[in-house]
Amino acid sequence: MSKGTLYVGLDTDKKHIDVAVAEPLPGGEVRYWGKIANTSASVEALIKKLGKGGRSLVVCYEAGPCGYGLYRQLSAKPGVTCEVVAPSLIPRRSGDRVKTNRRDAVALARLRRAEELTAIWVPDEAHEAMRDLVRARATAVTEVTRCQQHIGSFLLRQGIAYGAGAPWSKKHRQWLGTLKLEHPAHRLMLAEMLLALDQALARRRRLSEHIEELLPNWSLAWLVEALQALRGYRLVNAATLVSEIGDPRRFESPRKLMGFLGLNICERSTGEKQRRTRLTKTGSKRGRKALIEAAWTYKTPPTRAKAVAPGVPAAVREIADKASHRLSRRYRHLLRHGKLKQVAVAAVARESLGFIWAIAHAAAPAAAPH
Repeated sequence: MSKGTLYVGLDTDKKHIDVAVAEPLPGGEVRYWGKIANTSASVEALIKKLGKGGRSLVVCYEAGPCGYGLYRQLSAKPGVTCEVVAPSLIPRRSGDRVKTNRRDAVALARLRRAEELTAIWVPDEAHEAMRDLVRARATAVTEVTRCQQHIGSFLLRQGIAYGAGAPWSKKHRQWLGTLKLEHPAHRLMLAEMLLALDQALARRRRLSEHIEELLPNWSLAWLVEALQALRGYRLVNAATLVSEIGDPRRFESPRKLMGFLGLNICERSTGEKQRRTRLTKTGSKRGRKALIEAAWTYKTPPTRAKAVAPGVPAAVREIADKASHRLSRRYRHLLRHGKLKQVAVAAVARESLGFIWAIAHAAAPAAAPH
């Protein structure tokens, strides 16, 4: 005889998993079950014990540094539903000042039974691998910027200025190699900083080439190609955005996509008083950054249609052309009404997600899964 669904909360770390269970309502008990090792064999034994007699299980755990291996292992089991929940959206009592793995596991089981948790989207293994590669390039870009800042700060302290054009061009790099410093320590220091910069630049270039090489084998390569019809998007920027949001068609509307990237407006309203403030800035920072960087290109009116790949559908070209004119007008309209440039660009980035959502529907291959 079935005992109903059992709700299981897991609190994971790199060595152990704390387990709590909640019996179905009404009156179901919530209790701490115990601690197991964070290994595949221990998880297999746990599921076998809890699902004894064919009982269905609903398992949840917080997203964290341990990744999605546990999710994929549990999701492959018959009768087991697994969800990875967003830590920032877990309800917490304001007066609760005690946090342990045991209490967290019990809270997860209780809240999942009450349907108070928000599950996140879990990418498949191929998508996660491409996302890791794109993020590795973003780390390399940060390292290049850091090396440039170190060199610039050092030269500023020495009173050395470059006045022959834009910094960090090929000509500027050659000029750095010709500098003659008085103290040997400074000469060695500059040589080491230039070496670090060259290595970071080479790493960034290699990772960009790897992305370009592996892109055709990615299931969302069609979307990366289609997004490049929009102003502000080339291969790396488009791949970055797609790797962070996945397939936009999984969202029911552009508004939900905007909320996923934290581009909805915060609101604190009560009674007749309405107060709307800044953006929520939830979700992927990397995806939001790629979107904002692309939005800056709409500062100027379009002069001509952007060249796109031959295989891009005509419907995508039409959407991109409409976005180019509309978003540029939107930017100028907001400036005329006294908005700061940063605010106008954020508004343009938010609205551009509507066009990205439309492009995903227009460019999707017929056999591509939603």
